[in-house]
Amino acid sequence: MSIPSRIAVALLLVAGGSYAWSASAADDASAGFSRCMDAGGGVTARMLDCIGTETRLQDARLNAEYRRTLAAVSPGQQTRLRAAQRVWIQYRDANCRFRADPDGGTLASVAAAECVRTMTTERASELAQLRPQT
Repeated sequence: MSIPSRIAVALLLVAGGSYAWSASAADDASAGFSRCMDAGGGVTARMLDCIGTETRLQDARLNAEYRRTLAAVSPGQQTRLRAAQRVWIQYRDANCRFRADPDGGTLASVAAAECVRTMTTERASELAQLRPQT
């Protein structure tokens, strides 16, 4: 990660405990995400574009992992997974909306977007790990 990206992450942390790149979410991010963030040079609009693009990729991954996991578990587990996923989506959305503090300036919008990206990436990985190993 370049110096501008590291500065942006540090600013996110200083801006009120906002979400920053976690190790697992960074590991599962697409190859282009770090390059995009590095090229953005810490400019808010560019960071939001990078995060948005990556979130769309990770959301597609999340949906694919959810479908694969749903197909791999018993009918009883399917019911529980559907319920858990619905609640997880509500939690993610509420948790990340909280980070979009209107008094936090433009950095709050980056923190909120990064929260959605990170949580979505982590959940996609978690769903893949929940599948029974064959």
